[in-house]
Amino acid sequence: MKIEALKMGSVDVIVPLGPLVDKDATEFGNILREKLHVTKPHVVVSLQHVPYMDSVALETLVLVSEDLAECAEELKLAQVPQICREVLELTGTTHYFRIFNEVEDAVKSYL
Repeated sequence: MKIEALKMGSVDVIVPLGPLVDKDATEFGNILREKLHVTKPHVVVSLQHVPYMDSVALETLVLVSEDLAECAEELKLAQVPQICREVLELTGTTHYFRIFNEVEDAVKSYL
């Protein structure tokens, strides 16, 4: 799996390309956690190219969200496909994130 990491101003945008399962979900988590080692982390995850995710990916998103909350920040998700949105809703984890239709809107929310 490929994971793109973009910088839009002071915001890190992480774009996984493919399903977030098993080792790929773990690698995704490692990349996300690297972005938390700055003073005021601003992180957006675009899930546009993620057809589905497993419990490892979901747990990673929740744990990163909790870490960001300790810094008075929040994890922002953008372009969440319907199946991933259903996973978040069925597991009752949507409250951990702010969800945006577009990456640009998520990035602008940090202004």
